[in-house]
Amino acid sequence: MNVNSPLDRYRIFVMVAETGSFTQAGNRLYLSQPAVSQAMKKLEEEVGSPLLIRGSRGVRVTPEGEVLWRHLRGAFDLIEAGERHVAAMQQLARGEIRIGASDNLCRHYLLPRLAQFHELHPEVHLQVTNRTSRETVELLRQGRVDFGVVNLPIEDDGLVVHTGPVLHDCFVAGERYRHLINRVLTPAELVRHPVMLLERGSVTRQRIDAYFASLQVSLDPEIELGSMDLLAAFARAGFGVAAVVREFFEDQLEARELFPITLHPALPPHRVGLIQKPDVPLSQAAAALFGDLVAVRF
Repeated sequence: MNVNSPLDRYRIFVMVAETGSFTQAGNRLYLSQPAVSQAMKKLEEEVGSPLLIRGSRGVRVTPEGEVLWRHLRGAFDLIEAGERHVAAMQQLARGEIRIGASDNLCRHYLLPRLAQFHELHPEVHLQVTNRTSRETVELLRQGRVDFGVVNLPIEDDGLVVHTGPVLHDCFVAGERYRHLINRVLTPAELVRHPVMLLERGSVTRQRIDAYFASLQVSLDPEIELGSMDLLAAFARAGFGVAAVVREFFEDQLEARELFPITLHPALPPHRVGLIQKPDVPLSQAAAALFGDLVAVRF
């Protein structure tokens, strides 16, 4: 402790006021009795008022000293609370994580990992903002989320992009179109059946459109919906063939509620991306969750 520091002199004063002794205060703060006495003399000069009454039975505060001690005690309580809060955040016992993610990534990729993280760290507050991948990029640039979970590719030189797991787009159908599963279809043959896709504007929809355009196949979806869960439900109900991410519906494929349709050439794989701003460090809690998400493999 530096007796020449104004803040440390206040700390010494609080200890003297509470122990009633220069010697005991010095022992607790690892200072000599003369150093404590010198610090208190300098503090009284600075505030322009006597703060302590020295006597044969020890030291007691003056009325002015009582007022100063009460204010300082409250201030140091706040400082100590702040230090404890920071320590708790470092141990993932407190804090907040703000995440942006699209519907499908939130439901099938993010939610299971959030559940595990929340089980381990229930005091960390999780705030999820549900937007498209492109809108999530904008939320991050505005500082409204700590990091984003998006479909790649995302072109933005102002962001750091970490690649997550590989995912595979595929077309699936329900029992009504089960006769298609033992065949290998070309994209031109596929579009002869009712096609169901995500609405325009999403990275996933752009990826599907680009695939058909590259093969010069005209794509005119019969149904466009806002989520893959709805697409899968419509496929199960027999409305047509739906484009989904295979990894997100493995349970329904294994249960034979949905059936995969084989395309040639196959739809190219893609990756999940985790994005953050390069000049804004993540909190201890956010960094821990971010690392967990990057390491996920289906």
